[in-house]
Amino acid sequence: MQIHRLIPSISYKPNLTLLTLAALTPKEHSVEVVDDTFESINFTDNHDIIGITAMTPTAIRAYEIADEFRERGKTVILGGWHPSVLPEEAKQHADSVVIGEAEDLWSKLLNDYSSGILQPFYRQTKRVESSSIPTLTDERSLLKHGTFPEAIESTRGCPVGCTFCSGTNKPYYREFRKRPIEDVIQEIESLSRRFFVFIDSSFAFEPDYTKQLLREMKGLNKKFLALANINSFEKDEELLRLSAEAGLVQINLGLESPYQNAIDSIGKTTNKVKKYKNIIRKLHDHNIIVLGYFMFGLETDTSDIFEKTKDFMKDIDLDTANFMILTPYPGTPLFAQLDKERRILTRDWSQYDLDHVVYQPKNMTPEELSEGFQKIAKEYYSPLNLLKRTLKSIRYGFYQFFSISLLGFSTYRWAKLF
Repeated sequence: MQIHRLIPSISYKPNLTLLTLAALTPKEHSVEVVDDTFESINFTDNHDIIGITAMTPTAIRAYEIADEFRERGKTVILGGWHPSVLPEEAKQHADSVVIGEAEDLWSKLLNDYSSGILQPFYRQTKRVESSSIPTLTDERSLLKHGTFPEAIESTRGCPVGCTFCSGTNKPYYREFRKRPIEDVIQEIESLSRRFFVFIDSSFAFEPDYTKQLLREMKGLNKKFLALANINSFEKDEELLRLSAEAGLVQINLGLESPYQNAIDSIGKTTNKVKKYKNIIRKLHDHNIIVLGYFMFGLETDTSDIFEKTKDFMKDIDLDTANFMILTPYPGTPLFAQLDKERRILTRDWSQYDLDHVVYQPKNMTPEELSEGFQKIAKEYYSPLNLLKRTLKSIRYGFYQFFSISLLGFSTYRWAKLF
């Protein structure tokens, strides 16, 4: 049997979903992976099953692909974040929908297909244990275009429960799970490049595990990025030291806002604004640069939030930033709240890409939010400001400079779209 998997994507970030499923597929099946971002889809290829994973902003494109294959008589399986939240919607475009994590479902689905008893829905009903997450050593070669940086998952899930996070309504996502350290090390050793990123939702959420992992990484001669909650680095000097020794060059932190009441409104209990500056200083002391994520359009935001954020980034000595518009993904508490208040403006999922206003802000017009967002993006990612931040990063080391340069190039291209 041949199984064809596609990933419609709007982002350059690595995605391990399809590689994980490839690793779980019995060897008697052949697997081809196609990324719709980089490759044209050959709808005439002779494959038995077409598997498509989709997040909300790529859902409409995923449905278009699915419909085309089904018109040609192919069996289509849909899964991922969006189909898991809206399975009935997804089922209109698929023969079967996988709801939740697929590690414990995929082999049953394949067996049912072979037996002619494919079910309309396959729902995750129990926690996927970390030991069930396969080690990806050979599957990366299935990506024809490759990825940069390459990606590693050491933990899964995030218990924090921010109201805007699409993981809050994904079955078992909030249960934090740690992969066996020996599996993670084996996977890191198999990477073809020296530079990689941990795609964990919250790196260092359980510091003892992370410290042991970092100790094992020290001799691998790798450099890496990670996403974490800022409070993980507040008082743990050992974690900071081990992170630097293991090769951490950049940490990405969801700072969200310069206002504490705004952060409290989204349920992000890990963040205390008054501590940002000191924690960033500690990271800098270990030559770790910091990217801060900021989200505009929170319930307390007014039209002055953009200027306030610019001043705030300078005050806390932030190395670089990534800007987003608050987006109420279906299935989240935020979507439920705004939908109840009749503030959802569109259900065109392609607009749910963090760059468009899809709801009625509380203290601004949609136009004010959109225009303010575009203005700060164009200014912050202007060639002159990118050059200043890039030159500043030299003092922390080559890979810090390299990371800032790479990010600057991509964000400059993104900002030019406005």
